[in-house]
Amino acid sequence: MPALRRLGGITLVLLFLAGFTPLVNLWAYWLAPSRSGAGGDSPEAIVVLGAGGVTAAGVLTDASRRGTFEGITLYRRGVAPLVVFSGSRTDGTPDEAAARVALARDCGLPDSAILASSTSRTTREEAVHIRALLAARGINRVMLVADAAGLARAMRSFERVGFTVIADPSVGSLDLGGGPEHRLNLLRQIAIESIARVYYR
Repeated sequence: MPALRRLGGITLVLLFLAGFTPLVNLWAYWLAPSRSGAGGDSPEAIVVLGAGGVTAAGVLTDASRRGTFEGITLYRRGVAPLVVFSGSRTDGTPDEAAARVALARDCGLPDSAILASSTSRTTREEAVHIRALLAARGINRVMLVADAAGLARAMRSFERVGFTVIADPSVGSLDLGGGPEHRLNLLRQIAIESIARVYYR
């Protein structure tokens, strides 16, 4: 019984630290790749990786919408002339990539600047399929847009299929904000990413 009480106390302390201190923010920052460029070359395309999908109502999740807007913002800054929106369709939900493309068009991006990749379910598959999609255009240098916790692993997956990869520079910034719900969700993402890193080795 005392052991269970101690375990319960430790769990409460850890939840408090995760939700009410910037500890999880610092952890996510540490996991993010430290490099923001590759040899000083500009990317030829921006690749927005799948992130959260679409709700049953056909609305992009918050994570997917944030990634989409980041890709749109980078395009408007002139980072690259092409944006690839990735995302798969899960059972009973609309296509994430198609929903992202529709949002990009609504924001004024021309069709000539947009590609969609909707046949992948894992980061590894995204890398392979997007490599085939961009190889026909002679594109080798890409900037990846993904959550901070998963970006380093995604970069390795894309490098393995022959891309020169540049990380989204916004990921390198340290953000200590967010409420308990945001931080606990970030902790969940880190836990999922830790398991994924073991799988991708």
